[in-house]
Amino acid sequence: MQVSKQVSSPDGSLTILSEVSFGIDAGESVAVVGPSGAGKSTLLALLAGLDLPTSGHVELNGANLSELDEDGRAMMRADSVGFVFQSFHLVPSLNALENVMLPLELAGAGNARSRSRQIIEQVGLEDRWRHYPAQLSGGEKQRVAIARAFAIEPTVLFADEPTGNLDSRTGTNVMELMFDLNRNSSTTLMLVTHDHSLAKRCDRVLSLDAGCLVSDSTISDSKASA
Repeated sequence: MQVSKQVSSPDGSLTILSEVSFGIDAGESVAVVGPSGAGKSTLLALLAGLDLPTSGHVELNGANLSELDEDGRAMMRADSVGFVFQSFHLVPSLNALENVMLPLELAGAGNARSRSRQIIEQVGLEDRWRHYPAQLSGGEKQRVAIARAFAIEPTVLFADEPTGNLDSRTGTNVMELMFDLNRNSSTTLMLVTHDHSLAKRCDRVLSLDAGCLVSDSTISDSKASA
């Protein structure tokens, strides 16, 4: 992929990303780091087909996202993409199990309940599955969000500051869970983070600054030593 993204502003065109180019192998874990305003979240949105580049294109699972219409990109996400955000994005009127079941039901999966119960147990919430988001701690909410993201067995998981609203210990536990699921399912992990110690747990680190990719480094201590 090689993408640029400009948006309109009162002062004219503003460049958010400038000719950012890289490829990711299946199963890799990749961290995106950089200062606030560097373009990290915009890059994630382009990679997931939530937004389109001003120039260039993104290929996801062999498909050029720019050649798909909005429904096509939504179908691609539903079939093969998971998301985890720092603000959890759980549905407050659904309990933990129902939140995990939601993407499976939308996809028409016949085993939504049994699959969701299984992954709820994997994330250690077998005793909390009946609880609603307001009854869960921040770490538990993020575990539900991770379970929901992995329920569809995504090819790619995008995580945008997934530990940003958690204390250090809870954040560490949540990331251990995410890396474990990543290893066990061979899901490609794309992680935006300000935490450089967390970034070093990934296979690669992409550094953005002022919309430019300034470094692409491979971490010698990869998942096996994490």
